[in-house]
Amino acid sequence: MKTTRTFAGIPEVNSKNETAKVVLIPVPFDGTSTWGKGADKGPEAFLDASEQLELYDIETDSEVYKQGIYLADAITENERPEDMVAAVHAISKSYIKRKKFVTMVGGEHSISIGAIRAFNECFEDLTVLQIDAHADLRKEYEGSQFNHACALYEANQQTNLVQIGIRSMDSSEKSVMNMEQVFFAHEMVNDDFWMDAAIDLMTDNVYITFDLDAFDPSILPSTGTPEPGGLFWYETLEFLKKVFEEKNVVGFDIVELCPNPNEKASDFIAAKLYYKMLSYKFEQQDMVTEDDGAFEIDEVKRNKLEFDEYDEQ
Repeated sequence: MKTTRTFAGIPEVNSKNETAKVVLIPVPFDGTSTWGKGADKGPEAFLDASEQLELYDIETDSEVYKQGIYLADAITENERPEDMVAAVHAISKSYIKRKKFVTMVGGEHSISIGAIRAFNECFEDLTVLQIDAHADLRKEYEGSQFNHACALYEANQQTNLVQIGIRSMDSSEKSVMNMEQVFFAHEMVNDDFWMDAAIDLMTDNVYITFDLDAFDPSILPSTGTPEPGGLFWYETLEFLKKVFEEKNVVGFDIVELCPNPNEKASDFIAAKLYYKMLSYKFEQQDMVTEDDGAFEIDEVKRNKLEFDEYDEQ
């Protein structure tokens, strides 16, 4: 009898903390959202929907769950956003230092502040790739520097931030935005080369923060702040695949799922997106062979960086 919950209902043998290459951290936080509430229910809806996934990915001819996906305890320090950010920072950094591929599902976008802080401390010359409808570059909003509207302010100051799909922002954000590294949705529509141009702006090490409102609400309506004119499924996958092929993606988060009990497609798209991103990350490491289903393991990319210098004193 199954006693432990796992991502996508994968066998427990593939979800052990000791052996899994991937860790998935749920962060059910919704303390600063300003319109649609319910992002704190996002991780649970995401996990429920993941149980309907087929574990074989046709495009990559792989079954990435066999790399191991450990479902960590949810981070529930949610009395104050600053406490949540501190907890996310500490916990994600602890897994990074254990050489796990750290992933996170929210929750509102403020959860990314702590994660980005941890990755920036552990990887040199980090690019943060933000796929989002909103700029999220306010220094403070509604009395807090940890508001979801401030999610990328620190990353913009301390990392190489590349923003994709932006189509909503306050005029005050223009003063801190690096316009040469922003791909506005209305310009992307008529630009056949935006994907390559964006990748050219990235350093080798890339952390991806994916706000689900980046998608057009016609395919993913269940998010706290939907915006028309967003990305569609296959163009998103094409871009992500290029990023994973050409850069060393060191981790990622998926945020702002605001589930609607009468609309399950959004939950499933979030889960499918997560699994596709993992499939791209490990594509060359676990391609299924036709004869015996064995897996090719290539540790070169995984061991590219050493973390000894970041060990706690």
